[in-house]
Amino acid sequence: MANRFLTVAITLTSTLVASLIALPAWAVEVSFKPVANGVYAYIGDTEGRTYDNEGLNANIGLVVTPAGAVLIDSGPTFQVAAKIEAAARQVTDQPIKWVINTGGQDHRWLGDGYFSAKGMATIAHADAQADMKARAREHMDGLKVLKERLDGTVPTLPTRFISGPVTQLELGGTVLQLQHAHGGHTPGDMLVWLPQQGVLFSGDMVYVDRVLGLIDVSSGKNWLESFALIDALKPPIIVPGHGHVTNLPTAQAQTRDLLLALRAHMKKALDNGVNVDAAVKSFDGKPYAQLIHADVWIPQLANHTYLEMERE
Repeated sequence: MANRFLTVAITLTSTLVASLIALPAWAVEVSFKPVANGVYAYIGDTEGRTYDNEGLNANIGLVVTPAGAVLIDSGPTFQVAAKIEAAARQVTDQPIKWVINTGGQDHRWLGDGYFSAKGMATIAHADAQADMKARAREHMDGLKVLKERLDGTVPTLPTRFISGPVTQLELGGTVLQLQHAHGGHTPGDMLVWLPQQGVLFSGDMVYVDRVLGLIDVSSGKNWLESFALIDALKPPIIVPGHGHVTNLPTAQAQTRDLLLALRAHMKKALDNGVNVDAAVKSFDGKPYAQLIHADVWIPQLANHTYLEMERE
């Protein structure tokens, strides 16, 4: 009898394991949630790019007007772009007229090919163009973790590049102000400000919940100049590039103040002839310890800031 029960147990366990193995890999589900009247956001994963999150580790925006809809960023792949469009259709019957890229990072523009093939205008700042061209292959290599989920993705430049510090667009009575200083996270980073709704889509000018990113093309100095635009706007609602929908004090505390602290510390270190290793080790990251990845990324930010200011 005991052997019979053991055999049954082994059979059930084997069946369960086989069924779990047979389960399809998790796929990202895009769903827009209301932020303000006619304004929606999808809040992406705060981890790195993975097969499961399909590289969509950033936020996407949707603005609905009587004359059509506007997407803020197109996602990192052709397949994700299709999901973004399908999610928009769950919110509105209005066709997507424009797709605005808030910067040159992969999840801001690599989905453009999907939308431009459908005749939709894709828009970015002129300062993003060279960055997009230069790093397109790097982006694609970094997304190889997606395997077949990267299929169909071809880096496709926006159909329209705007220039200057402020470009005002209007669709169906809704005003969208595209504001650009000198970038920050990437050279083409710009803000999308909706003055009537009091909502700012900051792109990668604001990170909350997780530590901001400084990469090879980033400039902390330029980033702070761009953040000054946010300070001046005083937006009641901010949809950050990464993290949950937030307010100005939180954005200042978790993005601006971290950049200010890094630069103040590194200026003092350079003025006193402190080498990079000692300067990085002596930076006090405790005020930002609650942010995701703080323990690993803050030393990297400190190193980047030291070297950047040394070149200045």
